[in-house]
Amino acid sequence: MDPVIVVGAGPVGLTLALALARHSVPTVVLDEGPGKDEQRPARTVVLREDTAALVERLAGHSFGDQESGARWGGWRSLRRKQLMRELTFSDEAPTPLHVPQHVLTGALRAAIADERLIKVAVESKLDSLEQDAGGLTAHTRGPKDTWWRGSYLVGCDGPRSTVRKLLDIRFPGRTAVERHAVAALRTELPWPGEALLHRMPPWRGGGSEVTGRPLADGVWRLDWLLPPRGDLVTPDALVERIRETLAGWCGGSTPPYELLDTGVHTVHHRLARRWRVGRAFLAGDAAHLLGALGTQGLDEGLRDADNLAWKLALSWHHGARESLLDSYQAERRAGVAARLRAADQSLPVLRGGGGLRSYVPGTARGHDTLLTDGHVGRGPLGAPGTYAESPLAPEPSDSAVPVATEPGAPVTDVQVTAPDGSFVQLRDRLGLGHLLVVLVAPGTVVWERRHWVTAGIMPRLAAAVTALPHRAELLVAESYPGAAAHSVLLVRPDGHLVTALSGVRPAELYAAAEAALGGAAVTRDSGADADPSARADRSDQAGERASATGAAKAVGTTTATGTEKAAGAARPGK
Repeated sequence: MDPVIVVGAGPVGLTLALALARHSVPTVVLDEGPGKDEQRPARTVVLREDTAALVERLAGHSFGDQESGARWGGWRSLRRKQLMRELTFSDEAPTPLHVPQHVLTGALRAAIADERLIKVAVESKLDSLEQDAGGLTAHTRGPKDTWWRGSYLVGCDGPRSTVRKLLDIRFPGRTAVERHAVAALRTELPWPGEALLHRMPPWRGGGSEVTGRPLADGVWRLDWLLPPRGDLVTPDALVERIRETLAGWCGGSTPPYELLDTGVHTVHHRLARRWRVGRAFLAGDAAHLLGALGTQGLDEGLRDADNLAWKLALSWHHGARESLLDSYQAERRAGVAARLRAADQSLPVLRGGGGLRSYVPGTARGHDTLLTDGHVGRGPLGAPGTYAESPLAPEPSDSAVPVATEPGAPVTDVQVTAPDGSFVQLRDRLGLGHLLVVLVAPGTVVWERRHWVTAGIMPRLAAAVTALPHRAELLVAESYPGAAAHSVLLVRPDGHLVTALSGVRPAELYAAAEAALGGAAVTRDSGADADPSARADRSDQAGERASATGAAKAVGTTTATGTEKAAGAARPGK
């Protein structure tokens, strides 16, 4: 089958290509540039826990090593001279990752250089696109005009997307929602490793808001909020802002600093009307623009790539599933729209000029909460979106049980026992092209796996997992937030919870897995999956097979006899 064509070699396009390679899908990346990224220390990105883990997993590189990026140790917000809020981050809690964009793309490019399934075509500018029943044909201009044939195409080519224009998709929204003067400089501040937001700073020329966010190697990025349509910021005016801000934070005298880079960043809010036209898709800035109030557009672009990769891979390997491919727009566009809606509702409150509202007790603290949420990745402005209304959600079941993670939300990263008996993090098992089934079994961590792998409910659950309509991996967790013992969690390849069931429920587990995959596939080899009666028969067979013996093979081992004598606490059920 033809490769997937990815148009654009920014962080989203490179991430999508690597994610598809992890699913054994070949890609061609059309890079309009020369294959290298300009080093701009003032152009940085803040990644939340889920997106930071995604790029680190795909790049095989840790960005929080104080050489390439910085994980914040804390967050503080001030209003005039008053400390409004102070947060301390720990290794166990979600910690924002701040990294220069060229460092991020450089690491992704390095990973792609070692990936045989990815071909990067530099200096290749897309200028035409045609679709037919079997795929797409794209033409690029450059040193050599080239025709490319692909199974699918994804436009990750930024806010001025050529793909979006060729597909004739509207891109409505608001222009210049926020403007910021930006400077990257090396200096020492009183809060090493901590990010801060200062509203209404008490010094002359401080403006209405300034943020300071640490990077690696003693570098800081400073942003000053500007009037949406104000005058240009001259170099002298920016240097004056730097000196006054540093002096205000450092007791009245400007500390030594090295200015590395400057710029003006303008935030737009836009949302494409459609994200899919036939075999062509949009992702990242080609599909949406956001960034006001500390929100991060790249976060959402990386989530686009993570969401789309496993769906394209499933269709590429097993035949097109229209409902599964349609769910990309349904899930991701709704999630970004909710983020934009939350920002648009908050902007008049935070930037509306005050009035009587500014004198209401508690207003300043409420404003601070909104801004903190946007910057650190919490609440409607910052937290990862959920797909509660997804078309892939299974039908309600009496066997479903509540856990701390709502269906459709990203799962918590807990330690699990893998099929080979090793202890790994749940997040490390994501993006491998299969579903995850997690059994919550208290006590298993203190007993060797051979003592419980064929005990209690494990054989029935292993057989039920084997009978699922798509390959799945059975993992065992000592605990999961809010989950009772013997709860069974079904997790999508992108880490979103499908459902949590009480014990082994083969028919319900099968139905939930089939729903999460967009229904039965119409494969290239056979039309059997399209027969509803065949699907019903397989669901019934799943229940029958779950009672069979010898299921230990599904979890990667065959154990000796006598393991039923293991202590009850070590058994995942009885």
